[in-house]
Amino acid sequence: MPAETGRHFLAIPGPTVIPERVMRAMNRPMVNIYEGPLIDLTHSLFPDLKKIAKTEGDCMMYISNGHGAWDAALFNTVSTGDKMLVLESGRFAVGWGAQAEQMGVVLETISARPRGGVDPAAVEEHLRADTAHGIKAVLVVQVDTASGVRNDIEAIGKAIRAAGHPALFMVDCIACFGCVPYEMDAWGVDVTVAACQKGLMTPPGLGFVFANEKAMQRRRENGCLSGYWDWLPRAKPDMYYKLFCGTAPVNHLYGLREALDMITEEGLEAVYVRHNRLARAVRAAVAHWGQRGSLELNITEDAARSDVVTTILTGDLDAQVLRSICEDEFSLTLGLGIGLDFNRAFRIGHMGHVNEPMILGALSTIELALMKMEATFHSGGAEAAIYAFD
Repeated sequence: MPAETGRHFLAIPGPTVIPERVMRAMNRPMVNIYEGPLIDLTHSLFPDLKKIAKTEGDCMMYISNGHGAWDAALFNTVSTGDKMLVLESGRFAVGWGAQAEQMGVVLETISARPRGGVDPAAVEEHLRADTAHGIKAVLVVQVDTASGVRNDIEAIGKAIRAAGHPALFMVDCIACFGCVPYEMDAWGVDVTVAACQKGLMTPPGLGFVFANEKAMQRRRENGCLSGYWDWLPRAKPDMYYKLFCGTAPVNHLYGLREALDMITEEGLEAVYVRHNRLARAVRAAVAHWGQRGSLELNITEDAARSDVVTTILTGDLDAQVLRSICEDEFSLTLGLGIGLDFNRAFRIGHMGHVNEPMILGALSTIELALMKMEATFHSGGAEAAIYAFD
């Protein structure tokens, strides 16, 4: 029987745990969307979002999930027949590229190292070979929530510049925005895509695109076939209505304001340290379990492992049975192994509103489920996680 008392813990890599402060902020009746406090509150969000992205560029906000934000980036920068380079390191850059392909964009792909990140040298070599500069944009994710990889965006940006190639550098930060260091301007990123339902601790429904002047110039040259996704009315709106191309997402705006206040109170650098600390504990537990049996981290290079999600391979252990026991009996929901064999992988999300007791509770619960399955593993993973904390 499932646990009837206590709180269920959602340990998937998004949507993440919503803080009570955010839920209280969102729990309000509708307000006037044409004048009054909501307008000032909305405009207060953009400077804080740009501080997280570390950019002086424009920020456009959409009522959408991350896939909508992908389209917002694409519709303003590429056209039918353009070429685009996709840097594959899991499932999500490929998905972004697939949406571009539906627009008639021609894709070229570089695959990451097996169970690792994108090789910047391979990107430079590929772009140097494109002497006609037919490639209009390079797509990559900072963190792929399927594989659990973290790509070195700074190094990839340097590779693009070293190749002397004019392609737009476009980065999906949906999985890790507000959780790990990111420097859009300093790293040479032209377009950044993010969303609210992970590190920003707000229910799904808001997508963001950040664009520098190079990208905005591409929009002005290309035009945009979509009135909804068009950057220009949202970047410099002459009336509040144009910020959202219609009715504002009232409750989400209040929730996001509260979430950004929480990040400010903790301090962005402290947020980064907390996520790294929790990730190291999770990785220590998995490595300990794997000293016996078949459990292992999917990403083999420590430097390429993300601080927001850990993907675990289970070998001959049935991951679906493990997940079912955790959820049905112990009120812990773990992530599916998407992009991998569902029965041979699972994921632990450790992003957003999480702390040591929550992560240690999740790891102990996984160990309890492994014991119930009579699985072969090295017991004591939660203790190993404790000693991984500084």
